[in-house]
Amino acid sequence: MRLSRSLLLCTAALIGGFSSSAALTAKAVAADAQPAATQSAAQQPQQAKPAADPNMLLATVNDQKITLGDVQRAATTLPPEARQLQPAVIIPLLINQLIDQKAIQIQADKEGLASKPVVKAAMEAAANNVLQNAYLEEQVAPKLTDAALKDYYQAHYASKKPEEEVHARHILVDSEAKAQSIIRQLNKGADFAKLASHLSTDKASGGTNGGDLGWFKRGDMIPDFSNVAFSMKSGSITQKPVHTQYGWHVIQVLGTRTAPVPSFEQVRDQIRRDLIRQEVRKVVEAAEKQAHIVHYDAKGQPITSAPAAAAPATPAPAAH
Repeated sequence: MRLSRSLLLCTAALIGGFSSSAALTAKAVAADAQPAATQSAAQQPQQAKPAADPNMLLATVNDQKITLGDVQRAATTLPPEARQLQPAVIIPLLINQLIDQKAIQIQADKEGLASKPVVKAAMEAAANNVLQNAYLEEQVAPKLTDAALKDYYQAHYASKKPEEEVHARHILVDSEAKAQSIIRQLNKGADFAKLASHLSTDKASGGTNGGDLGWFKRGDMIPDFSNVAFSMKSGSITQKPVHTQYGWHVIQVLGTRTAPVPSFEQVRDQIRRDLIRQEVRKVVEAAEKQAHIVHYDAKGQPITSAPAAAAPATPAPAAH
């Protein structure tokens, strides 16, 4: 039986107080809801609303309950655009979705799917993943403070000298002879972009981009390429093909500049991602130090020393 409209509206009023002790998305939902709650409290300071009871029963499927807490948890998984909808719209959809899920789960249980090896392994993997993520979040989230983000900005951005950047385009071919032929054509006035679109084997920057790599810093490209590009003057073309592991390059520098130091707000999101990766790595390494780890070879014999991590591959020139 579906909820009555009056109960829906009641539930809609209660669900404004989403809360969660772990999920960052839940915190975001709570933050979104906070201004409205604050305004309501300011308008009626004498009337304190009771906290919504997460055990409030909203529906049952056979003997399985669907509570307000279930709906609140489901709401934290909604994408940002869905959270903009009115609660009176979101809540019935979530309740019906939970009813559908319960009905399917009941049928799956009747057929004993949970005992099938493949399903059981997938369920265990999902449970392990939830546990691992919860632990990482518990360890990392408290460290993502505004102070930590600003300290990272000072150390990695504000204190660094502005870096030189080059705007260049290139034509990549598979032989020195082809590259020399292209240089001769360019010296006679051939259009660089047209030659790149027809002859370059670098499809990422060729075609409609005309070989344009955009602005890049020295460390963005492989050394053999960067060393030449950063030694050239604006408007010049290499008179000798540049050989790298990818082939033979003809480079034209379109401009040079000193990149300004970005503001904190410009890089805030990137800093947050970098801090998350940094802190997760620390948590993982600390956990591994407390564990006894053994590697085995193809014959099932213990390996006395752990295999060395593979060195990262040098990236190819890419547009930025």
